[in-house]
Amino acid sequence: MSDNLAADTADAADIEAVGDLARRVTANVEEVIVGHHDVVEHLVTALFARGHVLLEDVPGVGKTMLARAVARSVDCSFKRVQFTPDLLPTDVTGVNVFNEKTREFEFHAGPIFANVVLGDEINRAPPKTQSALLEAMEENQVTVDGTTRTVPDPFVVIATQNSVERDRTYELPAAELDRFMKKLHLGYPDESDESEVLARVVGEHPIDTLTPVATVEEVVSARRTVANVTVEQAVREYVTRLARFTREHATLGVSPRASIALLRAGQARAALNDRDYVIPDDVQREAVVTFAHRIRPAPDSDRTARELVEQALERVDV
Repeated sequence: MSDNLAADTADAADIEAVGDLARRVTANVEEVIVGHHDVVEHLVTALFARGHVLLEDVPGVGKTMLARAVARSVDCSFKRVQFTPDLLPTDVTGVNVFNEKTREFEFHAGPIFANVVLGDEINRAPPKTQSALLEAMEENQVTVDGTTRTVPDPFVVIATQNSVERDRTYELPAAELDRFMKKLHLGYPDESDESEVLARVVGEHPIDTLTPVATVEEVVSARRTVANVTVEQAVREYVTRLARFTREHATLGVSPRASIALLRAGQARAALNDRDYVIPDDVQREAVVTFAHRIRPAPDSDRTARELVEQALERVDV
């Protein structure tokens, strides 16, 4: 019996195609986003690993622009939801409206029914509205008035949130944070990168001329290939030990969903590096951005969640 995570194994030609596609999308996004190669790669690998991404940072560093650039790089449907305090769950999922002519209710789909959904400033809406995303993010479906409808395939939520003005925002519930495969930060550009940004936006903004370099079919195929990348038992056990370390050293450690997310991210990272099998380096490369946002350190701890994951990587045997 095979020791692989998936029943099938990824074909070498398919792996090469995934790597080429990832590099193509990454290069296209970097026509707009300057100086954040690692962040762009993380977002692309999450897309191929069937994951959702949370971008958190101060205003004006390019969070929304990054999400738009990724969406424009794939020839797919894209919807943007501006989260505000008065936004309702039905503004996200859709609503049944009574048609006077037919005397029947008709479903008007919300923006959640798109391949790429940008939830802009998601923490400005109350938890009740944020919860409208939970079913779609976990089960790729939406239930409204007792009727369940599937969202398009592929489906990915890219959400942004402000790291300032905490008194004017809502904290994301743990159940929602746990559904994001990765939490990424951009940070301020260095001097040369900021100068390059200014040079690119003089005249027409590069996002306005960005064209797709991938099709929906290519992304679906890439996801299927990534899912079949080999994960040996030793690697699975390594991920389990990392997860257990967080649970033993924090008030809230990572969930089994987080372990699955790390394995999938590792598979995508392996494919990006033209390998059909996951190695510990892939896991280590993805661990911090996949685990840290799910952890709540103990009240008396002097370590942040990120430092706890880094400590796990140092102490846990490979």
